[in-house]
Amino acid sequence: MKLEVSATRMELLKLKKRLMLARRGHKLLKDKQDELMRNFLELVNKDKELRVDLDKEMIRFYENYYSTTVEYDPKQVQSMFLLSNSTIRIEREFEHVMNLRLPKFNVNIEGEIHSFGYKDVDIDFDIHLSKLRDLSIRLIELARIENSIKELALEIEKTRRRVNALEYILIPNLEETIKYIGMKIGEVERSNLTRLMKVKEIVERH
Repeated sequence: MKLEVSATRMELLKLKKRLMLARRGHKLLKDKQDELMRNFLELVNKDKELRVDLDKEMIRFYENYYSTTVEYDPKQVQSMFLLSNSTIRIEREFEHVMNLRLPKFNVNIEGEIHSFGYKDVDIDFDIHLSKLRDLSIRLIELARIENSIKELALEIEKTRRRVNALEYILIPNLEETIKYIGMKIGEVERSNLTRLMKVKEIVERH
């Protein structure tokens, strides 16, 4: 669609500069989109691998856990969990991907997860607690990855809209307007040239 501007040489020069900037911006945004997409797919693959692995580990953990604790009184099991003084402390940092700040977690485990006596307690219960701690850390990493995927997806969509606006609207409109103004200026120049030639003929006859 042609832009509503004056068909002058000054306007033509301005439009050509805008077109040059629009093409440069389009290339930069396209490169950004490609890089975001590369990071997105990399994280999606990592998320898939980690999720599949965690699903298997969680199933295995609960199967072993229930087979061990089935003989215990539920209150006794609950009390053993309450005795643990272990805490997971999460420190958040950020890594920059293009103009995005994606969270990065440093996980520190403080305290002793095994705060109960071993008398009347199956040694497997001790193993389950350690396994649960490890699974918790990996679940935090999975949450981080999936949050980053969400942020990247939103940025990719926003960048895609800007790329499309430049590629299918602004740049074609600028090109059409530049072509139109060029034709108009050409018509004016031909008209002026014809007028000058007629004036010259009149002058030469007199």
